[in-house]
Amino acid sequence: MFTLHAQMRAAWSSGDYATLAKVGYMRNPIVNRCVRMIGEAAASAQLLLYSDKQELDQHPVISVLRRPNARQSGKTFFETLYGHLLVSGNAYIELVELDGSPRELHALRPDRIKILADSSGWPKGYEYSIGARSTRFMIDDQGNSPILHLSLFHPLDDQYGFPPLQAALMALDVHNAASQWNKSLLDNSARPSGALVYSSKEGNNLSQEQFDRLKHELEEGYTGAQSAGRPLLLEGGLDWKAMGYSPRDMDFMEAKNGASRDIALAFGIPPMLLGIPGDNTYSNYREANRAFWRQTILPLLGRTCGGLSHWFSGHLGEELRIHFDMDKIEGLSIEREALWKRIGAASFLDDDEKRAAVGYGRRINSNE
Repeated sequence: MFTLHAQMRAAWSSGDYATLAKVGYMRNPIVNRCVRMIGEAAASAQLLLYSDKQELDQHPVISVLRRPNARQSGKTFFETLYGHLLVSGNAYIELVELDGSPRELHALRPDRIKILADSSGWPKGYEYSIGARSTRFMIDDQGNSPILHLSLFHPLDDQYGFPPLQAALMALDVHNAASQWNKSLLDNSARPSGALVYSSKEGNNLSQEQFDRLKHELEEGYTGAQSAGRPLLLEGGLDWKAMGYSPRDMDFMEAKNGASRDIALAFGIPPMLLGIPGDNTYSNYREANRAFWRQTILPLLGRTCGGLSHWFSGHLGEELRIHFDMDKIEGLSIEREALWKRIGAASFLDDDEKRAAVGYGRRINSNE
């Protein structure tokens, strides 16, 4: 008995939204945790609205951001939005207005949106399709649209964004394949594949009847988890030869952890925060968490707030700026305390100058 081995190319998953969602977010624990960590952290930031450097407490935009629609709270809405952006590289928001005032926001699934381009390649509208029904949202002459499109940089596409999960697609397939291989090995009683080699002193081969009987006995009595531990009885001339690598030979866990680190790197999450062993370049968990906020969450919040500010300003005809409250972010509390201590010790600054240095306005004097 012998086997022929042919060199084959690796089969990689496709990079479309449905595949990335199913193979990545819905089946891989590392991807699922990365998307949830980023989405939950970014959605926890409190958004503020400014007009001409003045913070507004009451405004239709503030109301719709806190309560986007009847089904979702503001936090749930933004978790969905960031999930779309991370898995697809694109996120779309539909604005519902009444009498020129924003009333509802809806996060639309990216795989249902098609960008309509003119002859020059510039977007002129969006088409949202569910089954056979399609709805078009066109861009007016002032460049305003009821659809806000947020996207991540794509070096080869002018319209659609590039998802970080697609950059980690090879690592994702390796991680999933390692889990599938481990499950198959457990189903086979944690035994690697092998072959029964027959060698007789006379040089004869097994007859067809002997071969069929041996194959049937192996399949019936020695395969599957239910047959774990059952001894293999060999007749004269038969010898068991293991085929393939053992988990130890393959360095199974290190290969899986390496793939996990690549996935975390693509999303911008320190492996320490995900409990992945090895490559812990941060001295402690707190430092890793601060780097996570500084390098991943804050840029994402800045991109989102900038897009929302431009979008709402165009619709309402007034200059609005949406920003997040840095003082309410627990992950940056150490930096904030250090800044306050440093500014507070600056004796050459008066109280108003100290307040301005940390981002606050002048103290209101009741006598003025």
